[in-house]
Amino acid sequence: MSNRVSHRSPSHSGVAARYVTALLKLSEETQSTDSVVADLTRFRAILDESPDLQRLVESPTFLPKEQVEAVEAVMQKAGISGLAAQFIGLVAANRRLNKLPEMLEWFNHEAVVSKGTVFADATFAADASEEAVRNVVSVLKDITGKDVSLTTHTDPELIGGIVVKIGSRMVDASIRTKLNSLRHSLKEIH
Repeated sequence: MSNRVSHRSPSHSGVAARYVTALLKLSEETQSTDSVVADLTRFRAILDESPDLQRLVESPTFLPKEQVEAVEAVMQKAGISGLAAQFIGLVAANRRLNKLPEMLEWFNHEAVVSKGTVFADATFAADASEEAVRNVVSVLKDITGKDVSLTTHTDPELIGGIVVKIGSRMVDASIRTKLNSLRHSLKEIH
């Protein structure tokens, strides 16, 4: 059960779509999706923390050989191997490293979706405690019968309560909405 994970389907180019679709299919066929997700997540964390690696990924001035050697060194040091390493190496060799962050985000999203996880948003009036988040995830899991990936938000204008969106459905149990309904009802009386 995952929470506080971005669940919006990442926008992606045709190039990213082809690479990610192929990787997802291969990882499912080899039953290695979880390890691929773990390795790609580790690589993404390294990428996010390294301005030098970011420049290497984003800049078209590096030669493909330089990019491949650099990402291979990073992966070896991080213990990233197997299908994830082959994927990143192929992306580098094909001069698509600038699309790698998009591919990593989309692969993680698609891997979660392929497992039947549903995505939900919960907006609280104040920062939600871990217990409140667990309770919302538990209720949504009971309702849907599936694992739930929950993204939490804070909106002080709610005053209190919660707004939950799952798929195309929304439940607004905020004090703001209740007060607005009461205000509207009182206007009809006068």
